[in-house]
Amino acid sequence: MKDRVTLTTLRKKKERGEKIVMLTCYDFPTARLLDQAGVDLLLVGDSLGDNVLGYSTTLPVTMDEIIHHTKAVRRGVERAMIVADMPFLSYQVSPERALLNAGRLMKETGVEAVKLEGGAAVAPTVAKIVGAGIPVMGHVGFTPQSVHQLGGYRLQGQTAEAAARLRTDLEALADAGCFAVVLELIPPELAADLSRESPVPTIGIGAGPGCDGQVQVLHDLIGLYPDRVFRHAKRYTEAGRAIQEAAKLYAEEVRAGTFMAD
Repeated sequence: MKDRVTLTTLRKKKERGEKIVMLTCYDFPTARLLDQAGVDLLLVGDSLGDNVLGYSTTLPVTMDEIIHHTKAVRRGVERAMIVADMPFLSYQVSPERALLNAGRLMKETGVEAVKLEGGAAVAPTVAKIVGAGIPVMGHVGFTPQSVHQLGGYRLQGQTAEAAARLRTDLEALADAGCFAVVLELIPPELAADLSRESPVPTIGIGAGPGCDGQVQVLHDLIGLYPDRVFRHAKRYTEAGRAIQEAAKLYAEEVRAGTFMAD
């Protein structure tokens, strides 16, 4: 097994121009597979809400749910660095409350870092958490926890004013101590510019190839939901249809009395 991925690993990758690979992960067997595949970062995202728990958005996800799934992922990983999302209202109330929740997340799961959404407005909260020795990943552009405020899943940073705000947000997060920042649903040219300017690695999703790394929801890449198609996600296989077909064949054999008949 190769050396564990650390903050130093990520910093050196950016310095050398090596791309960073990040995927979402919510359970033990998937964690083992992705870790053995050489993925650098595993994100236990609040996207578990609409990918695993059946919620329509990420907003209902609780700290207890994030902790439960992060513990499972932790048990399956030897090399990759694990980042856990801080769910809605776990960090927005106050920097002090955010620190307590981030500390609980780390103490109870053994995760290496936490992630939270927002730009300059959350920089004091980031500084508070980082000051206590907890690594923080930022997230700007489209922020799913603000989906209703943003008017749905829309490309961000399309005007000069919006692009300037993103640049300010990224600078504020880096200054506050974020070790990396996710750029979601912003124009590729802008993402590439921000990535060149940023002193910390950028991880893109729907932001083009110019970022320092990429993150995707695993379920989108493997087609676990056959009817879900996103323009920013490439479908590498059809796991959902394969599972359906396997279950249908099993059911047919059981009903016919041929399952394990030999």
